[in-house]
Amino acid sequence: MIPFPQIDIRQQFGRIGIDADLGHYEIHQSKATLDIQTTPSQYEVSSPLGELYVDQDRAWSALNGGKLSEFSNRIYSQMDGILLQAIAKIVQDGNRMAALNVPGNPLADIAFEKAFQPQPSIEYMGEASYDNVDIEYIPHKPEIQFIEGKLNIQSQVNKPDINYVRGKLNIYMDQYPKLDITPPVIDTKL
Repeated sequence: MIPFPQIDIRQQFGRIGIDADLGHYEIHQSKATLDIQTTPSQYEVSSPLGELYVDQDRAWSALNGGKLSEFSNRIYSQMDGILLQAIAKIVQDGNRMAALNVPGNPLADIAFEKAFQPQPSIEYMGEASYDNVDIEYIPHKPEIQFIEGKLNIQSQVNKPDINYVRGKLNIYMDQYPKLDITPPVIDTKL
């Protein structure tokens, strides 16, 4: 039997090559912009002056008699006592002269006593003392006021910068399809 000639058919499939990279996002966002304004706190301190009172009336009274009214009153207030002493002395001297039974000369004795007798002293100056000046000091408390400071914060959000970077997509023919048909060899010598 003679072999039947056969056609040899060889097929090669096409192959597509794909080279792909995924795309990606690039996101950048600047920090928020802050505007900060501060007003510092303050203390206001005012210190009123203290008050100093100096009373020198007793010192001036001891040095020069003081005010005229005080000077006059001091002399006037002593006159009653001096007057009464003078009247008492006159009465005493009159009684001595009236006593006839007393030996001696009462007129000569009284005249001698009067010549050497100290006159009554009138205190027209005030009393001298180391503590004649009165000093009084009244301090005043400081006035303190606190003024509270302020803080003002303004924030501004910056928008993000979003950038999309495309991926790569490359489609190519890795292998072309092919069909090889080989005819049979026919023996023509028959």
